Amino acid sequence: MTRARYQRLAAVYDGMESLSERRFHPWGQRLWSLVRGPRILEVGVGTGKNMPFWPRAVEMTAIDLTPGMLDHARQRAAELELRADLRLGDVQALYFPAASFDTAVATFVFCSVPDPVLGLRELKRVVKPGGRVILLEHMRSPNGIIGKIMDVLNPVVVRVMGANINRRTVENVQTAGWSIAQAEDLGMGGIVKLIIARV
Repeated sequence: MTRARYQRLAAVYDGMESLSERRFHPWGQRLWSLVRGPRILEVGVGTGKNMPFWPRAVEMTAIDLTPGMLDHARQRAAELELRADLRLGDVQALYFPAASFDTAVATFVFCSVPDPVLGLRELKRVVKPGGRVILLEHMRSPNGIIGKIMDVLNPVVVRVMGANINRRTVENVQTAGWSIAQAEDLGMGGIVKLIIARV
């Protein structure tokens, strides 16, 4: 269901996201400045919008659930003359061996993963001991009233956009067994956070 939804959106996804790109740009730049290699995994690469931020001189692997999104990502990688291993994949069932990567990264992905805790556990499995996951995510507002409104609206937003707006991602990261080093509010009243966690 998630794959089918994003496959339908693949052709128009960048246009849909264009209004938020100006706000996203400094957040993405900040996140990627914290990434350390040599082996990096990006989960939910989508159309490759993060590619301009990717660090050079590292070994990049990137997966996405949707063939249509990956087609756009491959085209963007070619335009930017980037070398990367771009693959179809589901974060809930990664096919990489344990301890394969130094850092795993996801930006606005775990709002859409059907079982986010399972996906975060899989990332923990494939990241090396001492390695990190760095997430940029939107989640349920800490404000009680706004949070309840998000709960009410969530089924409609999921049906239209595919993303849950009321996920409790910091708690999900902890439940998955990660040790949170940082959970920083970036904006929108605590809805958008930069999360850094260690194995």
